[in-house]
Amino acid sequence: MMNKKVDSGQWTVDRKLQNPKQSRGFTSASEGENESPFSFFRSAAEAKAPRAFTLLLAVLVSGILLALGLAISNIVIKDLVLSSSGRESQFAFYAADTGVECALYWDIKHDAFSPESTITEFYCGDEGEGKVPLTSNYNAGLDILTTTFSLALGPAEANACSSVSVQKYIAQRKTVVEALGYNTCNLTNPRRIERAIRVQY
Repeated sequence: MMNKKVDSGQWTVDRKLQNPKQSRGFTSASEGENESPFSFFRSAAEAKAPRAFTLLLAVLVSGILLALGLAISNIVIKDLVLSSSGRESQFAFYAADTGVECALYWDIKHDAFSPESTITEFYCGDEGEGKVPLTSNYNAGLDILTTTFSLALGPAEANACSSVSVQKYIAQRKTVVEALGYNTCNLTNPRRIERAIRVQY
């Protein structure tokens, strides 16, 4: 680039060369000379580094939150199963208690389990529910008369039921009533629960 100055009638040429490296933002020519040809790519990588760190942090936080959610869900499911098991256990216990009460009533009121009894079936509750058949077996060696019956607490198979055994020790004049209660009559149900009650007098 040339600038003309007038001085005492003479032309003075002042040549000022503009350094192209200074036009690129360097403060001095030596700084531009020391520039690496890969500085542009290094600057681009440094610009992308914060974005990569942010993405990694987001993935890490998401993984932690997902793990916490799965753990909480597992705890909730176990609590629900435990609560359901407690409720079903109560149904099984009430079924066993009903069987014992039925056996005590017919033994004390009607002597239905003695060797001299001719009762082969009876009601446990309302007559509309149907009669309960009795099955008797006498063991002559032990002198024990065992009578069994099953009691269903509802028309559906999913309802509770009870299996009752009444043992009469003839010589000892002792009676043992054992009732097994179940929350469901379905034998293949994996959540079938059994509770037992034993009465001796």
